[in-house]
Amino acid sequence: MTSKRPFDGFDFEGFWDDCPYSLENYVEPPPSDGLIASIEEEMGGYRLPAAYVDLARRHNGGMVKRSCHPMKERTGWAEDHVAIEGLYAIGRTCKYSLGGELGAKFMIEEWGYPPIGIGIADTPAGGHELIMLDYRTCGKRGEPQVVYVDQEADYSIAVIAPDFESFIRGLVEESEYDTADEDRAAAIATVERGTLSPIVVRALAAVGDRLPHGEQMLRTLARQIVDEKGFFALHDDERSHLMYGLMFWLYSSLCTARSFEAFVGRPETGTSYDSPCYELMIAFDLVAEPYGFNTRGYAEGFVRDWWDACVARGDIVEMAEGYRLTPKAEAALLGRLATFAGAQGK
Repeated sequence: MTSKRPFDGFDFEGFWDDCPYSLENYVEPPPSDGLIASIEEEMGGYRLPAAYVDLARRHNGGMVKRSCHPMKERTGWAEDHVAIEGLYAIGRTCKYSLGGELGAKFMIEEWGYPPIGIGIADTPAGGHELIMLDYRTCGKRGEPQVVYVDQEADYSIAVIAPDFESFIRGLVEESEYDTADEDRAAAIATVERGTLSPIVVRALAAVGDRLPHGEQMLRTLARQIVDEKGFFALHDDERSHLMYGLMFWLYSSLCTARSFEAFVGRPETGTSYDSPCYELMIAFDLVAEPYGFNTRGYAEGFVRDWWDACVARGDIVEMAEGYRLTPKAEAALLGRLATFAGAQGK
């Protein structure tokens, strides 16, 4: 009698999103037994679930079209579900593979995720949430649960599914959670009435003479982004670029960026609103000191692409003390902001 193979009877039609980005950054060839063994050793001796291995031999990693899984408790993404970006391949070649540049080991060693097992999938939150195999109960050779870990909630852990196969079978398309009207209303409330980051408040005060209607202009620009997209998020588009520029200009009123990383990320010495950074200006808040006007996540690649383009054009230049906008670029930024948002928020 033939034993049942994981995912027998499962319909993979429309499951994978084999776009060029996924094929370049997530997908690897089916793994050999030797590669699987070496990855398990590299991950700390955890045995990968048979279903994970079976899936990798069918399609090793990748972004998915069925990107949402129901949850019984709220996540950083939604009230009743979690969203994933892509599944990590068993390999080392791609950026988002178990042994890749930004894979499972990186998330524990560099991002501080708890050493409870293996990270297997990222989320749209750009690293601030992680889907993991949790071996705490079953041991390194057992069948792990699949859990959601939220960095922004002090690495809180919530169970998604009892095992990997159940997790994959439970994924559904985002359309199952069509809350566009509610999301848009919530986003409008965020940009029109959400409290500003203490960093942004200080910066607006510092540039008061040069941007007298700063808060109104900031909120108007954000409302235009919501009107355009239906939600508050920044990507590779004109208004997003203007918001990146505004955040950098405000940041520069408080300190000078020594590097792109210094502008974007929180310092390793501790997390507070005392040290300006992009993340705590508009992307995330601190659990102990929350503020409302934020995107609840971001993709660093979009900000980096904007930065690199500004440097290449000569809008952002390196000076003795660090990187700043040139006076010409600053004037152009404020002029564009007035055009888009209107000096009186018109």
